[in-house]
Formats: sequence, C-alpha cells, structure tokens
Amino acid sequence: MRAVILLSGGLDSATVLAIASAEGRECHALSIVYGQRHVIELEAAKRVAAAIGVAEHVVHSLDLRVFGASALTDDLDVPKDAVGAPGIPITYVPARNTIFLSLALGYAEARDASEIWIGVNEVDSSGYPDCRPEFIDAFQDVIRKGTRSGVERNEPRLVAPLLHLTKAEIIRRGVALGVDYGITHSCYDPAPDGRACGHCDSCLLRRKGFIDAGVADPTAYATQG
Repeated sequence: MRAVILLSGGLDSATVLAIASAEGRECHALSIVYGQRHVIELEAAKRVAAAIGVAEHVVHSLDLRVFGASALTDDLDVPKDAVGAPGIPITYVPARNTIFLSLALGYAEARDASEIWIGVNEVDSSGYPDCRPEFIDAFQDVIRKGTRSGVERNEPRLVAPLLHLTKAEIIRRGVALGVDYGITHSCYDPAPDGRACGHCDSCLLRRKGFIDAGVADPTAYATQG
C-alpha cells in the first residue's frame, strides 16, 4: 500500500515514518520549507528519510512568512519555559496543518496513494487546534467530498498513529522500531551551532518524554537546565 508521510524531521514524524515502513507501506515522504526560523529540521528530515528508507522524498517550498503572525514565521520571540500556559501559544502557525495536509493530499492523488500519515499528537501538542481528533475527522470529510480519489474510492485515508499517545509512549514505540532520535530535530529556536535551546515548548516536551520513557536523550542542548 502506498502512503504519503508528512516528514518534518522531528521526533514525531520520524516515528510515524518508522511505523508506516514497519507496517509495509511504500512510503513517499513530503517535507515542507515554509519560511520557518531555520532549515535545520529539513536537514534532519533528509537524514531520517535516508535512515529509514523511502521510495521518494519530495521537498516543497512555500513562504508562510508573507502572513507571519507566528513566532516560527515572524520576528517574534519564541516563548521559553512556558509549557502549560493558558491559550494557544504564539508558536502556532496559522492553518499550518491544513496547508500541509492539502499539499500532502495533492501529492497523494498524484501518486495514487491510499493513505496520508501525519504525526499530530493531541496529548503533547501545546494546545494547537490542528492537532486534535476533530481536525483530522474534518479534513477526512474534505477528502471524501472534495477530491476525485475521495469521491471514487473514499481515499486517501488519514492515519494519525500518535494522536492519543504521550511523548514517552511515542519514544518507546520508536525505540522498539530502531529509530535513531539523535538524527531528529525538534527545537523551535536552536542556537547558531544547531544545538537545541532546551527551553521552548518543543524542547521541554521532548526532554520530558525521554525522561518519562526511561530512555537516554541523545539531543544536544545549548543549556542543560
């Protein structure tokens, strides 16, 4: 079965690719350069695709900085040590997963892929609205009603295997599949030398996940505290 995998180069998407590969999918990876603060995660995506193996790796560019309104695509400070703060954090990129899934859907239709895999996670999502089951269900409805493959075959099917898992559970699953998390990158605001800041939401959730999983964290952090 052919599947499109949204691959950012982070911990979650690397795990999703490993699961899809282990389940016998012919994996076509899609990574998106969207004007984010750095391209370190793209290099990580290339490493992950090479390490796990894909039939094809497409890198697509679009510039969401023309809209801004996010600390990842605008000249705004990335919040530090703020996990659990009320509201949706400024690191939310407007409609990002809607845009990414739309691109993945076009790719899937062009390749006759039966599935689109995405690493959204409701448990450790920092409250992003596009990481929730309701969003996945709604986009599946868009596929059914608004695409040729959806009308004719009720495909592609969205697969979100991490949706209800904790970060620790995700890490344990990946370790069991042989994922090398040392080649992934999750930090929103890395140091110039590429080391993770250790204090953004993504770093804090990642670090806690390794601690809770009882797995050594291979991440190089700029600060250890």
